[in-house]
Order: sequence, then structure tokens, then C-alpha cells
Amino acid sequence: MSATVPEPSRLRPRDTVRVAASGLRARPLRVVLSALGIAVGIAAMVSVVGISASSREEVNERLREFGTNLLTVTPGQSFAGDRAELPAESVEMVRRLDGVQTVSAVGTLSDAAVYRNDAIDEAETNALAVSAARVDLLDTVGGSVAAGRWLDAALAAYPTVVLGDTAAELLGISPEQADGGVNVWLGGEWFTVVGVLDPVPLAPELDSAALIGWEAANELAGEEVPPSTLYERSDESAVEAVAELLPATVNPEVPSEVSVSRPSDALAAQEAADETLTTLLLALGGVSLLVGGIGVANTMVIAVLERRSEIGLRRALGATRAHVRRQFLGESVLLAGLGGVGGALLGGAVTAAFAASRDWPFALPTWVLGGAAGATVLVGALAGAYPATRAARMPPTAALSTA
Repeated sequence: MSATVPEPSRLRPRDTVRVAASGLRARPLRVVLSALGIAVGIAAMVSVVGISASSREEVNERLREFGTNLLTVTPGQSFAGDRAELPAESVEMVRRLDGVQTVSAVGTLSDAAVYRNDAIDEAETNALAVSAARVDLLDTVGGSVAAGRWLDAALAAYPTVVLGDTAAELLGISPEQADGGVNVWLGGEWFTVVGVLDPVPLAPELDSAALIGWEAANELAGEEVPPSTLYERSDESAVEAVAELLPATVNPEVPSEVSVSRPSDALAAQEAADETLTTLLLALGGVSLLVGGIGVANTMVIAVLERRSEIGLRRALGATRAHVRRQFLGESVLLAGLGGVGGALLGGAVTAAFAASRDWPFALPTWVLGGAAGATVLVGALAGAYPATRAARMPPTAALSTA
């Protein structure tokens, strides 16, 4: 009669998870502290990526809303180093270019200032500009009125003013007051506030300006007010070509005294700066994750030393080295995974709260959560490799003798 060969001992995956979970439950405080180290690193990485993505989406939405086809024309420096001037007929000259959709302008009144009343010291200008504005300005720059109304052909000839968002705030005038019942002291005369603008992202200089009609500005200055800034919109496909033609079109005699810029480039530069900052913060999050991994490794090494009797008893009852290795490696991965899940949830919550506080869209990429889980599993496996190997190599007799 042949002897029966016993089947080799096996440890199924679900048994590994159960045994690993049992080992962690025996030391709850240590597990919480170790998982917290992982969670901090993951939360930092997830929130940084999420906030950066939400910021980029906000910029992209603004670009889609206001367009990237707005060009701004301003006078540069003359040969003598003085500030040049744009010709009075420059608006009509630009309008004749192929591809131009619309063009408007403002003209700054350098000798005029705006005050809440006539009793305020003339030096307290709050750096607010007084500018003449064409009636088609708001449509060209993509602006909108927060309250009241914008200038039209009728109002442009009378002492009426529309305040930018910042200008209204500094003058102590709320949008609710922009109904024609509030006056401001402007250029030595009383002007009636008929409107307050929303912030204009592509023309932020208008936010701190008091805008009056061109006819009223000419009367206030006693002469024809020259344009100080032109705003031009082109077909998207013609922006680059129009930008090259604008200097010679605006000032054919001295094109070098004309400066052309694209306001949307500032938003694109902001996005690039955000990406650079995101890379730096991700590196800091990676350091936090590394520190958490070291904490997991330390926890597992101590666990192996404290549980030598358990290891010896399991080996004496038939557990193989592979079983012991899988048990402690499973504990390490499970410990890191708990921290990863908690950190991902915390990072998502931080992103959502920050985006809501800034009125940004919530744009957390799904790959971030998957990457967070993968990173924690990798950290857990690397951190637990040495302790698991050390536990597996421990001889049963030696482990039991130290119990």
C-alpha cells in the first residue's frame, strides 16, 4: 500500500487579505498613524493636480468666452524717448484691413481725475483714469454691464459716466446705485453715473477707469482727444497677419512707435506659470509620499520583531516562507492602500472646496485617482519587501525560542 503524499499548503488571495487585515486590526493606533503619512502625501498630490486642472479649465473657459482674437494697440516710445501718440484717424484706418471684424478705442484724459465729491483732496486720485470711450467699446472687448447701462450715441454727448468694477469700488459706489441718481466730481464738473461694468478679463485697464463719451471728453478737454488704446478683433485665422499690418496701418510714418499685444497671451502665460508651480508642488507631494513610505517600512519592521513568536508558530504549523512573506507584504500593501484611499478622498474634497470658493469648475482628472491608488500600492510593496523577506527567513525554532 503506497503512502499518501500530502498536498502542499496553499494560501489563497482572499486568505492573504484576511490574514493581513487581522494583523493590522491588532495594532489600530500604529496603523492609523502610518496610514496618515501616506494619506498626507496622496492628498497633497491629488489636491495640487486637481486645483491646477480646475484653474486651467477656468482659464480655458474664459478664453472660449472672450476669444483669443482680440489685439490691443498702444503708443510706444518715440525716437526722443517720449511717449508717442496714435493718430486720430487710426480707428478708421484699421477698420479697412481685411479680416478685421470690429475695432474700437479709448482716449485717456491725462489732466482729468474723478472723485466721489468736490470736497476731496485733489491728490487723492486712487490712480483712477478718466477715458473717452467709443460706444462700440464694450462689444469689442467682450465686456458686460453689471448694473445700469452702457454709453450710447445720446449719452455720449452729455456729462454721464460708466465706472469700471474697481473704480466703482474705490469711489464707494455699488452697482445698485448706478441708476442715474449718483454723481461724481470728474474733471471739475459733476457727471452722472449711469452704469457699472463687470470685470473685463481681456482689458483689465478698464476696471479702474471712468469712461465718458467722446463728445463729452472733447468738450471737457477743450480739444480733440486722441485715442490712447485701440481694441481690434479679427477672424481667428487672420490674427497673426493683422497683427503684422497694424503698426504700419495705425501710424504709416513711424510704425516703430506702435505697440501691438494680444491680451489672451497673458492668460496663456498664467496657465504656463500654473503648470510650473504644479510641478514644484507635485515634487513636494512626492516627498511627503516618500516619508509616508518610510513610516510604513518602519511599522512593518517593528511588527516583524514583535511577532516572532507568531511567525514561528505559523511555520511550525505548516506555513511556508512564501506564506509568511505574502502575509507581511499584504499587510504593507493594505496599510498603504488605506492611506491612499483616504488621501485621494481628502485631496478630492480639498479640490472641490477650493474650486467652489473661487467659483471655478471642478476638474479633477480621473487618472489622478487611479494614479494615486497605483502609487500607494507601489509604495506599500516597496516598503514591505524587506520586512516580509526578513520574516520569511526567520527559522521556526529560533522564532519560538524567543517567545
